[in-house]
Amino acid sequence: MYKALLLPLAKQDVKKAAIWYNAKQKGLGRRFTKAVRDKVLYICQNPKAAPLRYDDIHCVVLNIFPFMIHYTVDDKQKIVIISAVFHTSLNPDVWRGRM
Repeated sequence: MYKALLLPLAKQDVKKAAIWYNAKQKGLGRRFTKAVRDKVLYICQNPKAAPLRYDDIHCVVLNIFPFMIHYTVDDKQKIVIISAVFHTSLNPDVWRGRM
């Protein structure tokens, strides 16, 4: 199994979305962060299951929330590097500057 490395900006993405969801409904932010953790665990177990979307960037959509996790795979070190957790309505050019 691979290890996950969430880059600081990806952590900020998750935190910002969780705060927004909590403002809408108490406890919803916790459900969101759990959905992210569950999907990250899935990615670590199956790093190549999600298709390549941009060059070497894999993308996987959360099951309930309209967010997509963008990540790369380092096979030598067995690490999944998560660079963004963005709402699916956002322009993908926004996160490309992170890579």
